[in-house]
Amino acid sequence: MINRIALLFVTACVVHAQNDLPARLDAVVSARMAERGFMGAVLVAWDGKVLLEKGYGMANVEWDIPNTPDTKFRLGSITKQFTATAILQLVERGSLALEDSVGKHVPEAPQSWKPITIHHLLNHTSGIPSYTDSPAFAKPGFRRAPLRPLEIALLSKDEKLLFQPGEGYRYNNTGYVLLGHIIETLSGMRYDAYLREHVFSPLEMNDTGYDWTRPVLKKRADGYGYNRDQKRYTNSDFLDMSLPHAAGSLYSTVRDLYKWHRGLSAGKLLSKGSLEKMFKPERSNYGYGWVLEKAKDQVWAGHGGGIFGFSTMILRTVEGDTAIVVLSNVENGEAAAVARQLRDALLR
Repeated sequence: MINRIALLFVTACVVHAQNDLPARLDAVVSARMAERGFMGAVLVAWDGKVLLEKGYGMANVEWDIPNTPDTKFRLGSITKQFTATAILQLVERGSLALEDSVGKHVPEAPQSWKPITIHHLLNHTSGIPSYTDSPAFAKPGFRRAPLRPLEIALLSKDEKLLFQPGEGYRYNNTGYVLLGHIIETLSGMRYDAYLREHVFSPLEMNDTGYDWTRPVLKKRADGYGYNRDQKRYTNSDFLDMSLPHAAGSLYSTVRDLYKWHRGLSAGKLLSKGSLEKMFKPERSNYGYGWVLEKAKDQVWAGHGGGIFGFSTMILRTVEGDTAIVVLSNVENGEAAAVARQLRDALLR
């Protein structure tokens, strides 16, 4: 009788903890909003069950339009995992090999780039300096000038390599813009059209795409900065969205990124062998568009994004169906911190 009572007590505690978890997750985000000005949308799914799916703060502060799970946010560098997926699809189709030299597919590449391979571009071991680190990129006039992907990539052609290809690691937007150019060249399609046909449509990611500046896009969030001392939001600076291209140009919603997580896990886009390559960490634990890390004996893949007016983060278990998506229309980098706090709340 005593054992039965103890079992019922333990079961009741587990059920209570599970029921309480969504409230605890919501409290984590609400506290970050109150203390540090976080705004955005969040989705947390644990073992295939969505525990939290909610918008916080405003998509448009001036008109008091709230964020929702359907609000579209710029992804910044989360874009890179879509670019890596497209490259691996082209590898599977025999259009290129990971060992191919950049020069094979980009004849305009300087001689110093000839030893650089597709593999080096994917995991940031090419040694090419990133165009976003150059003084020119900091000038407002430059950020308003539309450029084609090859023009963007070749902004770094006269600079000395930071290290010999494969011998170091340096996070590099130029490399991913080069990959975007290669996708366009080999597929005969514009980067955004390729992703729409071969990635977004198969997963029914109908609220994801290239965040071109001029088209009217329903439910697109405005981007902001935040002054913590004054507790005041400011409009973000302008950036022509041709410039991030395959390194950071996409928009999406938390719901679509959950579809993305599940589609990858189900093998709807890539073979098991390609997924193993994608999630194989090298220097700085970077795979192909994902950073690999361990938490409570589980392998997690994640990536953050930062772009004018927005900060983003996705964390997901490589095995299983647990994912955390945090998309913020504030550029102060809170998304990664919120995502990791949510993971801590899940795993404690």
